[in-house]
Amino acid sequence: MDRIEAMGLFVAIVDAGSLAGAARRLHLPVQTVSRRLGALEGHLGARLLTRTTRRMALTEEGREYAEACRRVLADVEEAERRVAGRHGEPKGVLAVTAPVVFGRLHVLPAVLDFLETYREVETRMVLLDRVIDLVEEGIDAAIRIGPLPDSSLVATRLGELRRVVCASPAYIEKRGAPISLTDLGGHDCITFAGLTSPARWSFGEAGSIAVRSRLVVTTAEAAVDAAVAGLGVTRLLSYQVEAALVAGQLRLLLDRVEPPSVPVQLVSVEGRHAPARVRAFLDFAAPRIRARLAALSANPVFA
Repeated sequence: MDRIEAMGLFVAIVDAGSLAGAARRLHLPVQTVSRRLGALEGHLGARLLTRTTRRMALTEEGREYAEACRRVLADVEEAERRVAGRHGEPKGVLAVTAPVVFGRLHVLPAVLDFLETYREVETRMVLLDRVIDLVEEGIDAAIRIGPLPDSSLVATRLGELRRVVCASPAYIEKRGAPISLTDLGGHDCITFAGLTSPARWSFGEAGSIAVRSRLVVTTAEAAVDAAVAGLGVTRLLSYQVEAALVAGQLRLLLDRVEPPSVPVQLVSVEGRHAPARVRAFLDFAAPRIRARLAALSANPVFA
């Protein structure tokens, strides 16, 4: 068994999410991929994947082995590049994930510039308002907003975001503006479920308040639209409401009781062991996204 080839095949299966997907990437029959995976598991004496008719998932041993394979393959790629004296452009498929609105507004511009600079790289962007496992989903780099529970990730801090409360001028004229957390408890609220609880909004040291969520939504865009329409008070991250604030469609409320800002970080699993395309993206994207966050913080609408 060629161990490097077997490692490459296993990583291809993990990245593709299925044997069929890996077979297409490797231009091999599915039966060959399945047979070689079985031979690898037999050689290791451990099951790397659990497979059903509907899904495939890494075992704990498979997760550890996938991480080790990526490090070994990256080291081999780097060694070959150095020995051969090749200093050409990074190449291959880069997978990046970010929250939906943040990804569209602040990550996509950096990705477009990156693709223009590195012509041999292709990118898959996964925009989701939830945290996903980078290894299990085959993701190279991710934007994480908030504290990092997983200390194994290699992180670069990009900036921070405010958690703001706002409502439309029409709603404020009709219902008045809350000036304290107690006041907020008497208002109609719109909750973005990805950020806070629909039953209670917490404001750090300022305390928390039970709220009446007239509407609970799963995307920030829907919360903004509902607030602009005058349904009630909403609570979102600063980048999510910036455009509506600039347009005068929403106004900030309760800024004196805002909780501390949350960090924004660009993370990856492998750090210096990552393939050239990943290292190039981290170095390329970090200063660009950092500059955009600095400009957001300096926007007069948040003064």
